Amino acid sequence: MYDGNTSNSEKPVLLQELFRLITVHRSAFQQERPYQRSVGLVLAELMSFGRHTVTQDLLTLGLTQVDWNAFYRLFSRPRFDEAQLSHCLFTQTVDLVPEHEPYVVGVDGTQVPRASRKMPGTSWLKAPRTPVFKVGIHRAQRFLHGAWLTPMEAGYSRAVPLRFLPAFPPKAVPALAPVRKEWEAGLEYLAWVRGELDQAGRSAQWLLALADGAFDTLGMWRGLPARTALVVRTAKNRALYELPGDYAGRGRPASYGARAPTPNDWLHNHRPRWENHTVAVRGKQIQMRCTVQGPFLREDLPEVPLFLLVVKGMHRKVGKRKVAYKHKGPSYYLISAVWRDGRWQLPFPLELILAWLWQRWELEVAHREMKSGFGIGHKQCWHPRSAVRSVQWSVWVYALFLLAGIRTWGLLAPPRAPTRWWSGAPRWSLNSLWREFRALFFHTPDFRPLWFGSPVNWPEKEAHLAALANATLAATRI
Repeated sequence: MYDGNTSNSEKPVLLQELFRLITVHRSAFQQERPYQRSVGLVLAELMSFGRHTVTQDLLTLGLTQVDWNAFYRLFSRPRFDEAQLSHCLFTQTVDLVPEHEPYVVGVDGTQVPRASRKMPGTSWLKAPRTPVFKVGIHRAQRFLHGAWLTPMEAGYSRAVPLRFLPAFPPKAVPALAPVRKEWEAGLEYLAWVRGELDQAGRSAQWLLALADGAFDTLGMWRGLPARTALVVRTAKNRALYELPGDYAGRGRPASYGARAPTPNDWLHNHRPRWENHTVAVRGKQIQMRCTVQGPFLREDLPEVPLFLLVVKGMHRKVGKRKVAYKHKGPSYYLISAVWRDGRWQLPFPLELILAWLWQRWELEVAHREMKSGFGIGHKQCWHPRSAVRSVQWSVWVYALFLLAGIRTWGLLAPPRAPTRWWSGAPRWSLNSLWREFRALFFHTPDFRPLWFGSPVNWPEKEAHLAALANATLAATRI
């Protein structure tokens, strides 16, 4: 059992940060009663040990005899503004990023599995858990996860979701959300972040966006906001062209230059100048060998110059007790080119870009925590509005908890592990944050009459449990 041996100076800080963040979001709620219900549900998410449904949260709060319709109406009626919630959350992240550094975000599509064929927004999608050689389908809702990546500390970062935008395909069950592709929702998210930065007085600060190959589309490149650089993974056979030369003669100027090698050709048929870089990733130093070529023009995209980054495959040693070698294949990326000092250049130093490319995996870590640990999609809401809002609300609560932990500990100052056999990880996890929240609540005056700490020795513990049982039996006979 956790003994709660956290220092007294640290005990109230985490809870104060949580309640301060909740208070900051008061403007997103239209009335006081929906806001108070939301506060209760936020605290219930911390103490729910089962599925994170609305009724389970009410059971955790002890509200077993109240009318649950008012809590469900938080999501089926316009009780809160999702965009305002995201705005308030964004304002709490700006001061954590220096103005001279880029504000780094990541975009990625994700699915919330559903069992119903009638729930709004659901459709048949590719099942991520099926093997590549036999792809299957499942019923799910598709969302765009737009996250903020915290500044790196010793190669560590964390993805804090700012928005969870629906990206339902055309064949999905009709819902109160637009039908669009993942890259269209990603473009909306980048435009929103760019507008929030300008509104916060950071109009000169650059926005760095990281994405996978699903966002390497013509519309994505054409619609990028100003002062926004995109680094996206691309196909190994992507058709690229040189920049056209100076115009001379009659007729329309050429849109493209000569055909450039494909990204994969740089590994075999050409001998570029390879560079070695050492990148700090999660407390380790990783050697990377890469080359930057360009600027090039993508096929059917003559107005947007891009740089090509080719990273060679890596064969590195992993594991501590059982040492093994893990091979990572080559990867190819397209990077926005910036006109600076009379020529096209990379938007940021190459070492910085390589370091952030590793951190895009934090979005996948957030997906796992939200679905497996935090119960995203557990709420049984069938209204066309609540089928989306309940998911967005749960993601917002997850972001609240993460941001409270970041503002309290940073990334590399986790709470002391409660076990003698393990000193703790270099970076705190969602489980350790959750455990610390519960331990702090158990030591507040409101919780102390309801929670009893058990003795350390087993004989004393047996007597302690017997005394509690006798007291319970005596109370039932009164």
